[in-house]
Amino acid sequence: MSEAERLFLEVRGLKKSFGSGDTRQDVLRGLDFSVSKGEFCVLLGPSGSGKSTLLNILGGIDSADAGEILINGDKLEDMNEKSLTRYRRKHLGYVFQSYNLIPNLNVKENIETGAYLSDQPLDIDELLKTLGLFEHRYKLPNQLSGGQQQRVSIGRAIVKNPDILLCDEPTGALDYTTSKEILQLIEEVNRKYSNTIIMVTHNEAIRLMADHVIKLRDGKIRHDDRITKKISAAELEW
Repeated sequence: MSEAERLFLEVRGLKKSFGSGDTRQDVLRGLDFSVSKGEFCVLLGPSGSGKSTLLNILGGIDSADAGEILINGDKLEDMNEKSLTRYRRKHLGYVFQSYNLIPNLNVKENIETGAYLSDQPLDIDELLKTLGLFEHRYKLPNQLSGGQQQRVSIGRAIVKNPDILLCDEPTGALDYTTSKEILQLIEEVNRKYSNTIIMVTHNEAIRLMADHVIKLRDGKIRHDDRITKKISAAELEW
């Protein structure tokens, strides 16, 4: 791996607070870390540790008070709003706990809304097969299970072939069996398309399938570990 690939995403001195005066709350307190290209990185921590705020800043949804983020050498702080919007559209994919599907569009059409944002989208039919949704491609969201809807939201995010896939508690609303299916799908997406994946979770078991685990508590990094012997998502238990 080259130096550029090893330092594909760099975070330096990142700080974020909300409120002011007596109500000021320091959410991120000077974070420093890097994520390699193609890595599956888990941001782990309890509620209030700052992990979702960090994910939003990485995705350009929110801005930091101090510090800098470099993605493939590009500084997010140097981009104007137009450039940042274009960067998010072309290079970032988002998967949230809520599916946010368009109810009057079928599975294939929902995924196509992501493809329109890319100059080089993935083949939609091939992706539908990878997602296990090809036979359901003409169904509306209300005809799908929760797990199938989450698969559609992953498809919509990944179809534009983003450099980075940001996942915020993607299994949080799902039962155990379906959660494992979604984690296996994300694992397959990472293996097949080599996207860098950054996932926020409070589920300690998920760290075992990751390449890189960053543990947050009270807005600080408590552990930053590369995993040498990870296990498959199918082997996870919690």
